[in-house]
Amino acid sequence: MNSVAITTLAVPKILHVEVTDDTLSVDLEDGRTIAVPLSWFPRLAYATPEERQNFRIAGAGYGIHWPDLDEDIGVEGLLLGKRSTESPESLARWLRQRSEQEDP
Repeated sequence: MNSVAITTLAVPKILHVEVTDDTLSVDLEDGRTIAVPLSWFPRLAYATPEERQNFRIAGAGYGIHWPDLDEDIGVEGLLLGKRSTESPESLARWLRQRSEQEDP
């Protein structure tokens, strides 16, 4: 008989978010700060500084949402070291749409 060990991960809520030109930093209610490179999340990496700052803590405190970028990042993924799973095709399509919106 196979047994499966199930571990419950206590996921803390987000208290504060800071986005710089190269880093996403998230302060959690348990005292930890997670800092990851923006290169993990291409939409943030390609965003303008204004777009990066237009976020809200969402999902009852367990996620971050950037409406201008259609980007959502969760605490659990950050804790597990997960990068964006967006496909290169999807990113290319998104970048094309951005470029078309900028051109008059």
